[in-house]
Amino acid sequence: MSDAIKHECGLAFIRLRKPFSYYQQKYGTVFYGLNKLYLLMEKQHNRGQDGAGVASVKLDTEPGVPFMHRIRSAAPQAIGDIFGKIREEIQEIEKYQPEITKYPGLMKGHVRYLGELLMGHLRYATQGKNNVELCHPFVRYNTIPARNLTMAGNFNLVNADELFKFTKAEPGEVHKNSDLAAMLETVHHFLSKEDEERRNGLDVKRILQQSFSLFDGGYHACGLIGSGDAFVIRDPHGIRPSYYYINDDVIVAASERAAIRTTFNVGENEVLELMPGNALIVKNNGEYAIEQILEPKERKACSFERIYFSRGNDEKIYKERSALGRNLSATVLKAIDNDLRNTIFSFIPNTAEVAFYGLLKGLEDYLNKIKVERILSWGNDFDEEKLTEMVNRRIRIDKIAIKDVKMRTFITEDSSRNEMVQHVYDITYGTVRPGIDSLVVIDDSIVRGTTLRESIVKMLDRLGPKRIIVVSSAPQIRYPDCYGIDMSKMGDFVAFQAAIALLKEQNKEHILQEAYGLCKELQRTNTLHAQNVVKNVYKPFTPEEISAKIAQILTPEGIGAKVEVIYQSIESLHEACPNNLGDWYFTGDYPTPGGNRVVNKAFMNFMEGKNERGY
Repeated sequence: MSDAIKHECGLAFIRLRKPFSYYQQKYGTVFYGLNKLYLLMEKQHNRGQDGAGVASVKLDTEPGVPFMHRIRSAAPQAIGDIFGKIREEIQEIEKYQPEITKYPGLMKGHVRYLGELLMGHLRYATQGKNNVELCHPFVRYNTIPARNLTMAGNFNLVNADELFKFTKAEPGEVHKNSDLAAMLETVHHFLSKEDEERRNGLDVKRILQQSFSLFDGGYHACGLIGSGDAFVIRDPHGIRPSYYYINDDVIVAASERAAIRTTFNVGENEVLELMPGNALIVKNNGEYAIEQILEPKERKACSFERIYFSRGNDEKIYKERSALGRNLSATVLKAIDNDLRNTIFSFIPNTAEVAFYGLLKGLEDYLNKIKVERILSWGNDFDEEKLTEMVNRRIRIDKIAIKDVKMRTFITEDSSRNEMVQHVYDITYGTVRPGIDSLVVIDDSIVRGTTLRESIVKMLDRLGPKRIIVVSSAPQIRYPDCYGIDMSKMGDFVAFQAAIALLKEQNKEHILQEAYGLCKELQRTNTLHAQNVVKNVYKPFTPEEISAKIAQILTPEGIGAKVEVIYQSIESLHEACPNNLGDWYFTGDYPTPGGNRVVNKAFMNFMEGKNERGY
């Protein structure tokens, strides 16, 4: 994605079902669980690079012996930093007791993070604060073992304030805007209540039903309880992804199917999807159950997972990204008047590559069809040279854009910084015939358009193309997200900027004032969640009109090439990703009432000149 946005988080959970001596005998190491947790987190490194955390719970410890431990890091290489510190602790123990690794029981007693229950988390700073205190997991300690709770997750909640009021919790300055802090306090509230009333162990299902029924948002959350119980739960719309794998040795859950497959070397059908509204509940004796916690609602799994966020080595995601590109081929061919001879195709590194291959396949299908028709039209009027020339026609592809290592600048003044930003991407010289060739480049999506305008388009124009056509494998991003992605300010979206510009050009600015007035009225009546008022801003214009205005916005001054923009349609998106129909950032159709409240609040912030998040 040319516009880097903060997004998502990654979750990893492992429950060892056998004694540590078993893993030492079978796998040759007492650190089997920690090793697998490390791999499971590294294989989801794409999901969070602002921080990481690990929590562990030891079973059957003596009274007074610490059993729940947590370590977090906001270092540049957070996973390596955490496991490096764990390794240092082990090495320190071995220094004085070289033979201790042969005694699994002693290792469990001496190594803090050698627990039967393990949880790992990768964080993107959706609050805009790269603070280690905001890194998951969070912990709620208590002198009563069963009331100790640690949690982590991939989610955003839009009703955190209400949850704090409900639990009467008073979070500190750091955690007052934290979704996880609100979730932790709520679950702990019902956990403590359950522990007071329990007779034969905790009823984790009831705790989850009571607490998660209060949450408005999308979530994939995990919790470890001091009793030795654990849970992984998914929101009723299935917004955030969740997968699990179980065998006799382990119970595993993660945010991505491919991460589990790679870490444990298992087949696709062995890794199952945790269905919306369900929880994987693991008891302290190692038994488990899949329980329905909340009534499943219309499935709205996040389509951005398929377009961009999840790693593309999952076979289903790979096919869907390829289909996203293929579905654009007819529109692209129309845009270039089917002139394949004078068009070069490329992609914006690195994650648009699979969609590019799909686009290429669609173009090749068209070209092959043309070849067959031409050859058949010749009858017997051809020779070897003529036939060879036709058969050897190819789609012209080149790696035009090259993303350099992340560039930093010590210069503070805006003009100089902008000049430096231009060079985040470089180009391959000599690939384009100046004034003759058109350039078609595909990107995953266009959020703000800043990098396109300030870097990519300027760099591509140096090659002298007649036209630069930017193709987005995603539809126009028009609305904020509040379920896990840090897209919450209306003014950031280039599609919204385009709509505002069109309203001004056509003397329709009254639509903005009417929408703002309606938002204020809804706020006054406490019904800001009732409808998405911002849809009215886009209503006067077709997607093509918005795209044309976006192309103008993305065209820097002094550019010689004509810049055009092509977006994926909503219909084509759903065709390519039939099981991930969550599209609120494109359509404004939010799956929960909190979504409407967020988009309306974000619009009000824009109208009032407030540069702050909508939730």
